[in-house]
Amino acid sequence: MPIPDKRRRCPWPGMANDPLYRAYHDREWGVPVHDEQRWFEFLILEGAQAGLSWATILHKRGNYRKAFAGFDPKKVARFGVRDVARLLGNPGIVRNRLKIQAAITNARAFLAVQKQFGSFDNYIWRFVNGKTLRNRRRQRGQVPARTRISDAMSRDLKKLGFKFVGNTICYAFMQATGLVDDHLTSCFRHGKHR
Repeated sequence: MPIPDKRRRCPWPGMANDPLYRAYHDREWGVPVHDEQRWFEFLILEGAQAGLSWATILHKRGNYRKAFAGFDPKKVARFGVRDVARLLGNPGIVRNRLKIQAAITNARAFLAVQKQFGSFDNYIWRFVNGKTLRNRRRQRGQVPARTRISDAMSRDLKKLGFKFVGNTICYAFMQATGLVDDHLTSCFRHGKHR
């Protein structure tokens, strides 16, 4: 019989009954990203999440990986009209034309950022001066939906041609990729960035 896991976690709705969601919280959320393909993956997934729950997207992640060429920005940047039609017919992803087209546009913008800054990693970590911002929030209600930094990131990404990168999407992106640590102080993951 398995030993019950009594570790304290951030109180995300539904996480207690969803092993995939709990594993994402425990192993991924807030861990600093430095891999180009992972950056692109989170850009696509965070944009797809707009207006939906993260749990919904998390459960479709494997389908997204297949549909979007393993999150290879070079391949996605070459997607055309047939690919958009194929994706609109894929029940395993969010079939929203604007979000699908944004993913393709973002792949092209992502490649341009890599060319200009050497890597997307170099570009995005500049917003936090190269290190994770460690917050010390005690309650879920203290976690903001956006910040001054996510506002600046959103403006800059839009200027560079990215879509579905509003300030709340950018803050969720920052939290997911370890640019910011928003695990509550009571959570066993707080301050653990690996």
